Amino acid sequence: MSTTNTARSDLTVDAGATSLLRFATAGSVDDGKSTLVGRLLHDSKSVLADQLEAVEHASRNRGQEAPDLALLTDGLRAEREQGITIDVAYRYFATPRRRFILADTPGHVQYTRNMVTGASTAELAVVLVDARNGVVEQTRRHAAVAALLRVPHVVLAVNKMDLVDYQESVFAAIAEEFTAYAGSLGVPEITAIPISALAGDNVVTPSSTMDWYGGPTVLEHLETVPVVADPSDDPARFPVQYVIRPQTAEHPDYRGYAGQIASGVLRVGDAVTVLPSGRTSTVEGIDALGQSVDVAWAPQSVTLRLADDLDVSRGDLIAPTAAAPSVTQDVEATVCHVADRPLTVGQRVLLKHTTRTVKAIVKEIPSRLTLDDLSQHPAPGELAANDIGRIVVRTAAPLALDAYAESRRTGSFLLIDPADGTTLTAGMAGTAFAEATADPAPQGAADDDGWDF
Repeated sequence: MSTTNTARSDLTVDAGATSLLRFATAGSVDDGKSTLVGRLLHDSKSVLADQLEAVEHASRNRGQEAPDLALLTDGLRAEREQGITIDVAYRYFATPRRRFILADTPGHVQYTRNMVTGASTAELAVVLVDARNGVVEQTRRHAAVAALLRVPHVVLAVNKMDLVDYQESVFAAIAEEFTAYAGSLGVPEITAIPISALAGDNVVTPSSTMDWYGGPTVLEHLETVPVVADPSDDPARFPVQYVIRPQTAEHPDYRGYAGQIASGVLRVGDAVTVLPSGRTSTVEGIDALGQSVDVAWAPQSVTLRLADDLDVSRGDLIAPTAAAPSVTQDVEATVCHVADRPLTVGQRVLLKHTTRTVKAIVKEIPSRLTLDDLSQHPAPGELAANDIGRIVVRTAAPLALDAYAESRRTGSFLLIDPADGTTLTAGMAGTAFAEATADPAPQGAADDDGWDF
């Protein structure tokens, strides 16, 4: 018990040294996302010598004297030939203060779905803006996607400040416009930083040419933004992944339920409910790493033992009886369609939620969202690739589903083609956007059909 408490205390108190930050970069085409990521990796000394040598060689072949740091993330041949980002590029690096997983997402409109993929698990999004162009249509689109996915922290990186003579007034005007727009969508925290990714200003080291800016560099903000929350703040959710029945001479009656705690804290003695059956029991034991413990918390992988022999199988959800989610067969959600073929009313799909997969049918598509101006197109009949809209799905079996606003893990799901297993749609149960924390929605913006503007 003392070991468990010590480990948890270290995680909470010494967050700067042990925490992991997942973040994504986004922005319009040629705003400099890949260059920023390359500069971040290069200046933080997170690039291996052979990687840098390969980039220098590729840059020379393109007639460039200095290494093009964007090539550190633009790994596909098509990306390097066109000088654009197509796929989501993941990179892992660390500083003495924190570990990072970053997703460099594409800027083109037709790859909006890839931005959804990269930001779906992100705790912070870096949205780049070209200082010469200011906030453009794609900037608004990416801000809306970040708000839709409820990314808790957004950094506005006003890039290419060297091309506008490092003028404070240019940065201030862009920051004010973006903050007002993102705030109207309910983005809870926005930090604006003026940078030059090409020259390295305010990326890792402070800029000597922008002495009017007194805030953190991009890396300083990434290292210090709070991401470690107390898991006891959220209700416990335990999707069962596997039933363990060794039936050996040493463990003739052992029955355990293995999985990863999606949220919250579970303790021996907790009264729990198994969903969707609704049967109740008590946590009799928790096994972690081959040892019995009294308490476990997200995102630990553990095995639970219950006091009663219940019919529990893969896909069931174990939750505290006092804070169990509701069970439903009618799922109302906001979705981003990621497949090339459209999603249509009446289409039969598989719905994958945590470890549970059930048959389902698309009953309604009430609206499609136009991210350019946040207007709604009612009853579109179908959703094409990159479309974001509201749907109603009827499942063949009940699901224990949280609202996405309450849990990004147990409030999200995928729609899958039953014929070939292709992922069709990424879904977020419940309402779309958080309530606005800044100015109210502009006059004329619709607030019905489940959209919260």
